[in-house]
Amino acid sequence: MTKSDARDLVIVGRLRRSHGVKGDVITEVLTDAPAGIFTAGRRVFVGTDRGDPSPEGTTLTIARATERFDGSWLLGFAEIPDRDVAARFQLRYLLVPGEIVAPPAEGEAYLHELPGMIVALENGEELGTVKDFYELPAGLAIDVSWKTGTVLLPFVFVRAVDRAARRIVAAPPEGLFD
Repeated sequence: MTKSDARDLVIVGRLRRSHGVKGDVITEVLTDAPAGIFTAGRRVFVGTDRGDPSPEGTTLTIARATERFDGSWLLGFAEIPDRDVAARFQLRYLLVPGEIVAPPAEGEAYLHELPGMIVALENGEELGTVKDFYELPAGLAIDVSWKTGTVLLPFVFVRAVDRAARRIVAAPPEGLFD
């Protein structure tokens, strides 16, 4: 896979844990349209545990796909014959070419686009740049560079995202950036 091909990949799921003895994997959905992505015959790229495409360019072919009661999906792959092989893929991301998913709506962005975006207050004052993001039990948080290091800003305080301008407008709680 070339470097430009890797940039065109979008994260659509995360392999959580194996289920049963046939190599099926419970998969966390990270797309708005899982039924269109998780279909038998679809080839997906395996990512690292950070969401980057794996250096070896590993792909998997979905053989079985079932939506579960909790919103996750149970996926079986042609290349994963049993529970032991499935365990090797635990906590890895699944990626697909960007052209097969709908682009983000106005005011939305893909997670991999957040690092490097400028974070500003509603009055235009710049706070810093997104260094990283974390999926925490309480929800998504972005790590914003700040005068004294970084500040973890829960995404619920984000008011707008402008992909083209690479700018995030936030209304953080008082004192967070003091």
